[in-house]
Amino acid sequence: MAAQGQYEELARQLSAVGAVKREMGRILPPDCPPASAGVLTLLGRYGEMRMSKLAELLAIDMSVTSRHVTHAAERGWIDRQPDPQDRRSRLLRLTPAGRELLDELSERYTQALARYLEDWSDADVSLLNELLGRLRSSFGDCRPRAHQHDTLTRTPAV
Repeated sequence: MAAQGQYEELARQLSAVGAVKREMGRILPPDCPPASAGVLTLLGRYGEMRMSKLAELLAIDMSVTSRHVTHAAERGWIDRQPDPQDRRSRLLRLTPAGRELLDELSERYTQALARYLEDWSDADVSLLNELLGRLRSSFGDCRPRAHQHDTLTRTPAV
C-alpha cells in the first residue's frame, strides 16, 4: 500500500487534470461546448438511447441533459424520434452531421494529444493509458445513486 504522502501527491496531480481537460476543451469548435461533445461521444459509443439513459451515463439531471440534447439537436447533430415501444419517450441518435462532427472531434483530440505528448515515448503513453484504465477500474461506476452517501473525508488537493 502506498504511503499517505503518495496519496496526497496523487490528489494534487488529479486536481491538475482539470487544467488538461480545460485545455483540451479549447480545441472544440465554438458552437460545440464540452457538454455537447460528451453527448455526441456517448451516442457514438453506445448508439441510440433514451434521454434517461443518456442522463444516467452523463451522471447529470434530466433537465440539464435536456438542455444539452436541445443544443445538439438544434445544430442537426442528433435526431430525436418517438420510441416505438413507448411513444411518450424519445430515442436519441447521431445524424450524419453528428457522426461527421464526432469524427472531427476525435481527430482534433488525437492531434492535440500527439502534439502535447510528442516528447513522450510510446512506452510512456502506453503506461499512462494502462494506469488511467486501472484508476477508472478501481473507482468502478462512479455515477451518483440516491442511496449512496459520501463517507470519505475530503482533503483539498492543492
